[in-house]
Amino acid sequence: MATGFTQLIICLLAGITVIVLLTAKYHIHAFFALLIACFVVGLGVQMPFEDIINAVKDGFGNIMRSLGLIIVLGTTLGVLLEHTGSTKVMAAFILKMVGEKNASLALSLTGFIVGMPIFCDSGFIVLSGINKSVAKRAGVSVVITSVALSTGLYAVHCLMPPHPGAASAAGIMNVDFGRLILTGIIAALPAMIAGNIWARFAGKRTGFIEAEEEIVTAAAVKLPSVIQAFLPVVIPIILIALKSFFALEKNEANMAQIFSILGEPVTALATGILLAFNCGRAWTKAVVSKQLQEAAEKAGSILVIIGAGGSFGAVLVATKIGEHFSSVLPLGSLGILFPFLITFILKTAQGSSTVAIITAASIVQPLLPALGLQTDTGRLLCVLSMGAGSMMISHANDAYFWVIAKFSSIDMKSMLKVYSIATALMGLITLLTVYLLSFII
Repeated sequence: MATGFTQLIICLLAGITVIVLLTAKYHIHAFFALLIACFVVGLGVQMPFEDIINAVKDGFGNIMRSLGLIIVLGTTLGVLLEHTGSTKVMAAFILKMVGEKNASLALSLTGFIVGMPIFCDSGFIVLSGINKSVAKRAGVSVVITSVALSTGLYAVHCLMPPHPGAASAAGIMNVDFGRLILTGIIAALPAMIAGNIWARFAGKRTGFIEAEEEIVTAAAVKLPSVIQAFLPVVIPIILIALKSFFALEKNEANMAQIFSILGEPVTALATGILLAFNCGRAWTKAVVSKQLQEAAEKAGSILVIIGAGGSFGAVLVATKIGEHFSSVLPLGSLGILFPFLITFILKTAQGSSTVAIITAASIVQPLLPALGLQTDTGRLLCVLSMGAGSMMISHANDAYFWVIAKFSSIDMKSMLKVYSIATALMGLITLLTVYLLSFII
């Protein structure tokens, strides 16, 4: 298979165009869009049909092997925390600690912590009642509180496993999950702060929207205690962090061996699930069955997208895209800027952060040596830079955009002015943070 650089670029652009058009314009499920793109690129560069099929199967299988359990367990943890009311307990506790005068900061922190195990759209829906209640009690525009909450959720969604974009990119790039979670938290904090500052600055110019107040009390529903609510989120992070710490120390002691098992992401998330079950008071067989079925179904829709992303990446690797790019473009001078720009373009064009980062990871992975990012730290920075790119720009083609608008009753003009610009600032601030981290780690 002899393919020129121009032909490969045309086929790659055709494949990306197929993904964007099918998902954004025709609302075709991302799995089928990515699968079709595999054949558009493969046939375009004259790969034998059998080789395309084999690459698709291998890519799908490899990504399932590395991420399948993590996505299922992470999704299950999020579903259980929603069901038990743990998310509302955490939100109420943070609001109490920070104070209603700092309502927007309280909601940013709530989104940041709740968003670690829960997808941003689900998290916003679950917390939307509290968001409206806080806006009314604090006497501030619901635009400010909504954007503060949504950007807090969004920051960790784009940068940390077990969220599908970051997890998939980590699997494709062979990045250690523990290091990615720890550095992801560090990179997400400035993004959350940037979103909060812009929400308060731009949101002041919008009108206050009356909202029905939701009072969350233990009398209405038997909610878990604050400790019970936080443990399923905090313990897995601590276990994964301890595993990474002992790995860096190269310690062969018994403690290191114990945490190498407990800190394995699959084990840590399973521990979080067991702790989440402790948050509920009435676990009947019917309730458990319903929650686990919901989690499995939700995870399944994510897994097929990730698997198709792995297939697309395998096809691109088979075209020797890395060799072609490195022979024509000065990739070495671009470094983390290249993966950021690729993901940014894909995100803005088709709307989904997950699809953007999975597609970008498939394109960038063969180019790592040319970009000078083939080391463990280089691959980590690459994933974080793609996470930054996947933040911007969220606008009318992003489902999360409409979740925020509909559940907060915010008009389109205010959403674009406050939320969309906030996501752009978050992406740029995160890129700057990743650049600064490159001098430290």
